[in-house]
Amino acid sequence: MKRQALRADLLMLITAMIWGSAFVAQRMGMDHIGPYLFSGLRFVLGSLVLLPLLMLRKPAGAAAQPLNRGLWIGGGLMGLALALGINLQQVGLLFTSVTNSGFITGLYVIIVPLLGLLFGQRAGFGIWLGAALAVVGMFLLSVGENFQVASGDWLQLAGAFVWGAHVLLVGFFASRYDAIRLSAIQFAVCALISLGLAAAFEDIRWDAILAAAPAVIYGGLISVGVGYTLQVIAQKDAIASHAAIILSLEAVFAALAGALFLDEALQLRGYLGCALMLAGMLVAQLWPQKPATNDDATQAQEA
Repeated sequence: MKRQALRADLLMLITAMIWGSAFVAQRMGMDHIGPYLFSGLRFVLGSLVLLPLLMLRKPAGAAAQPLNRGLWIGGGLMGLALALGINLQQVGLLFTSVTNSGFITGLYVIIVPLLGLLFGQRAGFGIWLGAALAVVGMFLLSVGENFQVASGDWLQLAGAFVWGAHVLLVGFFASRYDAIRLSAIQFAVCALISLGLAAAFEDIRWDAILAAAPAVIYGGLISVGVGYTLQVIAQKDAIASHAAIILSLEAVFAALAGALFLDEALQLRGYLGCALMLAGMLVAQLWPQKPATNDDATQAQEA
């Protein structure tokens, strides 16, 4: 069991590194093509990565279920949320740094339980404390002179709420249907929506696509295809709280990649903001949960 848990933690750490460094690819790809085209091509490649898994796996359990209506609805809703979240993130990167984008996107770790309040789920003291730390951290990171916030940071914050909703959708449907099939559907839906937006609003040229190919390949094959697959494999043997903590390190790797490849640098105020946001994410996940009372259990059963 310990060996499996260690293996899962290592795979999730690799996943966080892949996802964090992918922010650089997302930013560099837009030196040549628009944000919607980049997202569309990226998720086309991600879908192709999953095809061998779909074709070569021996169906068992949820994977043996037919392609029923619920599976299509689940994958479709997840794909809609994914398309909105990824394109808010992608467009936002035009107007903010990789570091800001990574940390603000990482706020979904806190937003998920806060969104759960809409469904009657209680948020403990750790969630509220983590949220407060994250808000102060984002203020220090994003709010500049004259209390102005970069438009890209607002887009990333809106995207963080969408990512939170996406996590809730994944949690709901993944427990009912095969995860790989759901992912293939959501990737395809996201690709179609993004390519449709690109056709409507962007200039599509083959020479520009070729110039952006290295970034697209990394963003699609490595970040979407490999990164997601590693996450699925890892979380079979991982404790949920450990998974959230390790995957939230994506923000740290985004900042390191931005400094290394794009020469991004923050003032002391910005680094303090990043530290507070990371602390907020960790507090929200690590703070001891209050044991459920009999009244809580009764309310849950009635719900």
